[in-house]
Parts: sequence; structure tokens; C-alpha cells
Amino acid sequence: MSHEDYLEAIVMLGGSVNQPVRPVDIAAKCGVSKASVSKALGVLKEKGLVVQPHYGHVSLTQEGLEYGQSVLERHALLKRFLSNGLGIDEEEAEREACLIEHAISDDAFEKWESFIRSLDL
Repeated sequence: MSHEDYLEAIVMLGGSVNQPVRPVDIAAKCGVSKASVSKALGVLKEKGLVVQPHYGHVSLTQEGLEYGQSVLERHALLKRFLSNGLGIDEEEAEREACLIEHAISDDAFEKWESFIRSLDL
């Protein structure tokens, strides 16, 4: 899993600067072990995207919240395009969107997004 997936999961769980989430809930949402979450959180803490007291609940920093929300929005737009625009099954569109969101450059995504929004999918 990408560290972006963990940020996305925290946002989806309702986490924010003022609303912490439990690491066990992140693990369940991501379908990974608590040890995997702990390792990912260490990296996210180093990057200044999350705050977590020793073995406590996880809160996003303002930068982490904004980044997590942008990842979630990117994922949703990609999924909607794959599903509604191309007619790909919802489950497959979910998997494909996750793969694409991490592989596409910001520049390419911005140009693609502008084009897709003009189509109003």
C-alpha cells in the first residue's frame, strides 16, 4: 500500500486536525495489520502529515488533511470516469482508480481532470 492510501483512509474515517482516529480502525479500513499501519504512520509522522502520541490515536496535520482530501478527490474522479465514462464494473473501477491515482503525475492528472470535467461525467 502507498502512504497516500493511509491518508485517504484516515480522511474517509472522518479523521482531521481535530478529530483523531484509532490505528486499529485504519488497519481495518485498509485491510492490513496493525504493524503495517504503525510502520506507515512512522513515515507519515516524519513527513509532518500526521500526529500521534505514543501508541495513541492519529490526527492529521493541516497539510496531511489537505493532502489526504486531494488524494480522495483524485480517486473519486478516476473511479467515476472509469465507471460512468467507460462502463467498467464498480469493483474493477475501484481497483483501477487506486492503481492510476498513484502512477499518474500531478501535471498529467491536472490536464486530464480539466478535460474530464469539461465532459461533465
